[in-house]
Amino acid sequence: MLNDELEHIASLFTCKDISDIDALIQPRQRTYNALRQYRSVLMLSAHNRKHLGKIPDVKADCIMLNLEDGVAPSLKPLALRQCAVTLSELPTCSKKLVVRVNPLDAGGEEEIRYLNAFMPDAIRIPKVRTLKDVTRAAALLDASIELHLSIETKEAWLALKELAEHTRVYACYLGILDLFADMQLPQELIEPHNPMIHTILSHFLLTCKCVGVEPVSFVFQNYHDEAGFETWVRLEKRMGFRAKGCLSPAQVRVVNELFAVEPDAVKRAQKIVTLFEARHAEGVSGFSDAELGFIDEPIYKGALALLQMSASSGGS
Repeated sequence: MLNDELEHIASLFTCKDISDIDALIQPRQRTYNALRQYRSVLMLSAHNRKHLGKIPDVKADCIMLNLEDGVAPSLKPLALRQCAVTLSELPTCSKKLVVRVNPLDAGGEEEIRYLNAFMPDAIRIPKVRTLKDVTRAAALLDASIELHLSIETKEAWLALKELAEHTRVYACYLGILDLFADMQLPQELIEPHNPMIHTILSHFLLTCKCVGVEPVSFVFQNYHDEAGFETWVRLEKRMGFRAKGCLSPAQVRVVNELFAVEPDAVKRAQKIVTLFEARHAEGVSGFSDAELGFIDEPIYKGALALLQMSASSGGS
């Protein structure tokens, strides 16, 4: 059904007035996907109906329906309508469906107004610079839709904490290529052994975590270089990241595998939780175990967090 609807809209696009097409696209009530922790965020250009039709079958935790970069200006109206059809034809979806609109002053405001009726799980705003931009986007957005931000300008980088702690913001995405371009830094510096990159990743991760939003690491553009991509994912995992943008199913597979919680770690966490709760009921809040070592409340809370992370990713 999704493929049929997308093809029908595309066939009409060249021969009908856009208002006539809009009249044919009927929004449906969607079940909001409240997933907070997701590993793989697969970017799909919304003008490519072949890719959109594969959404039910791809293994990504989150789908980014892209209306911005990579969509030619002449195709943006079609991409917006195909995005709306996709949302309408997927009233429930195990994957979080996020739409990256254009900058607010370059069509984004109109896109948000249009998409509100189709209830994406979230809208991602690019080229944010100030808190005023975030407040403006939040005012446009239906209350049931999450607000996500691209951090890809030097102003947004400097104001990251202020922007991310806005009550409507749930996730931030590091747009490292645009950020370097805005700071007039050569992109050759973006390599996994550069300590400046470690600083950028660490600051982004820790700031987002401190204000309670999900940090999503940057998209690796060379999707043919699987070894290079894996190097980045392994680095980011060691740093504490658990979500990364992807451009291909192969990248999704790597992210899902490397960001999965290890079964042995889950078993250990389950033992810690069970043992601590039993001893805590006896009035004991700190003790040593022959197998698990010293256990107190911070260790217990860490185990709970790991179990929650494992559950949110399907335990795999």
